[in-house]
Amino acid sequence: MFDLVNLIETGGYLGLFAIIFAESGLFFGFFLPGDSLLFTAGFIAAQGLLNIWLLAPLLFVAAVLGDSTGYAFGKKVGPKIFNRPESRFFKPTHITKANKFFLTHGNNAIVLARFIPIIRTFVPIVAGVGSMPYRNFIIYNLVGGFLWTVGLTVLGYTLGAQIPEAEKYLHWIIAVIILTSFLPALKHLKREPKINQASK
Repeated sequence: MFDLVNLIETGGYLGLFAIIFAESGLFFGFFLPGDSLLFTAGFIAAQGLLNIWLLAPLLFVAAVLGDSTGYAFGKKVGPKIFNRPESRFFKPTHITKANKFFLTHGNNAIVLARFIPIIRTFVPIVAGVGSMPYRNFIIYNLVGGFLWTVGLTVLGYTLGAQIPEAEKYLHWIIAVIILTSFLPALKHLKREPKINQASK
């Protein structure tokens, strides 16, 4: 769906900040390419087109603010979000799955969800709906945001700096990252029927 290199070069720091912010806590941002975008941004920084020392902290702040915004939205809207009608940018199934994920993993869901597409967008909203104390939320938010943004960005930067002619393999590397990022979600969905049967 996305030409990540062109997207990063066109949007620059501001565009990257906006995308990571939106995917982290705005319910219409679930389709954005967070994992692969972070890695690619780090990779491009290794080529000298971005400054890694500015990039990594900036994306970390974007992720933390995004999650906090999602939390505030969930707290304001409350349980009625589960009855919100489906629209182009809102799918009730997403919020339901995020709620199950949060109930299963508790506070750790704030950190774990960072590495699961779609789920990461809705878990902070669910945390707000469930009135998770913000003091607890922000701690897990900071940890998860750091591991996700700084971890993937620095990984991309490191590989981009160490592999000779790494740009030739960028698309293959991104494909592996996208596949890997969806594995936890697929595993969770596979377990879901068993969980449902056990609860009956």
